[in-house]
Amino acid sequence: QVQLVESGGDSVQAGGSLRLSCAVSSYTFGERCAGWFRTLLGKEREGVAIIQADGVTRYEDSIEGRFHISQDNVKNLLYLQMNSLTPEDTGMYYCAASLNRRTCNSPNAGYFYYWGQGTQVTVSS
Repeated sequence: QVQLVESGGDSVQAGGSLRLSCAVSSYTFGERCAGWFRTLLGKEREGVAIIQADGVTRYEDSIEGRFHISQDNVKNLLYLQMNSLTPEDTGMYYCAASLNRRTCNSPNAGYFYYWGQGTQVTVSS
């Protein structure tokens, strides 16, 4: 059974950085699409970033180069490096993995089948 477990969420001040990690069992990152999503305060879930099997990455436009998605195929971990955090980034962050897609055109939740429980990120001003 595939299980995704996020970690690294924390409370930080505006301008700070966090690195989220996602560990998976019974699944191999690097063979299919994986991504990060978030649910911000009072808003619906939105895509943040995805990484394809070929390593190509795509980001939500609002991220504006502040976040970076990567994966460690040896440790089988997915990361999201978040820099220049603002209070508007406060929310629950989820990692997700595709059932069988090797390419994803955008951070679209419809491409993903497996989901973690989320890790909370809180940014104070």
